[in-house]
Amino acid sequence: MEEGTIILIGATTENPSFEVITPLLSRCQTYVLKPLDTAHMDILIDRVIKEDRVFKSKEIIIHEREALYRHAGGDARKLLNILDIIVSSEWNQETININNNIVTERLQENIAIYDKNGEQHYDIISAFIKSIRGSDPNGALYWMARMIEGGEDPLFIARRMIILASEDIGLANPNGLLLANACFDSVHKIGMPEARIILSQTALYLATSPKSNSSYAAIDAALEEVRKSGNIPVPLHLRNAPTKLMKDLDYGKDYKYAHSFPGNFVEQEFLPNELSDRIFYTPADNSRENDIGKWLESRWKKYNNK
Repeated sequence: MEEGTIILIGATTENPSFEVITPLLSRCQTYVLKPLDTAHMDILIDRVIKEDRVFKSKEIIIHEREALYRHAGGDARKLLNILDIIVSSEWNQETININNNIVTERLQENIAIYDKNGEQHYDIISAFIKSIRGSDPNGALYWMARMIEGGEDPLFIARRMIILASEDIGLANPNGLLLANACFDSVHKIGMPEARIILSQTALYLATSPKSNSSYAAIDAALEEVRKSGNIPVPLHLRNAPTKLMKDLDYGKDYKYAHSFPGNFVEQEFLPNELSDRIFYTPADNSRENDIGKWLESRWKKYNNK
């Protein structure tokens, strides 16, 4: 390809980022084809009615097009398939009249456009997660309904809510994680269609809960420090001392047992000396973590010096 020996021209309904290997994709120019708008679909329908050898043998009058376009979702191939279904079902009529009611009746139901293995899968779960993170219960329910109607595995939805409950709600409402875990277990036990109610309850609870990503930010800050500072030795007073030799080497010496002190707390250093001033966890601004912040300030000097 680099030498021009091969010219590759391809078309796919999938996202090339997922389906084409990176070395090949990097050597290609990618063009994204957008869904057709109503003006383009008008042209397509008018052309097929006038030029298709089967369709032009019948008088076909389209009184309303909204249902055709809604069901097609901007997909030309799907639009033509729908039109073919409608015309075939009315073929015995001298004149085929098409309106929104006929389209809806013949199709029986609007099957959601949803590819569980393709780009739509990732786009819709992304919209669902962002709706909950943004505290919009209506958006969360809509995108969940799109997944359910499209045949998504309900356990996949439940798993993503477990992650979200910790990443986006966390300490602002720890019960969110408990409910998300209970949701997963319940969905596994009950199955569809009743599991949709459990999924709905959990999504609504999470969407209407206060939000905090402090747990997410805290562990990432700690991981970044570990990667930067490496394997700093564990301070002697924090080391385990199961043998006499280890005790002779001062393992565990001067460790203060918290429960031997008033309020079950005594200030001592739990980080390596090089990191003694580091703060990984910063309470977020919500009712519960405001209380946590006050609790930390009452015990740790470095939380008063932020």
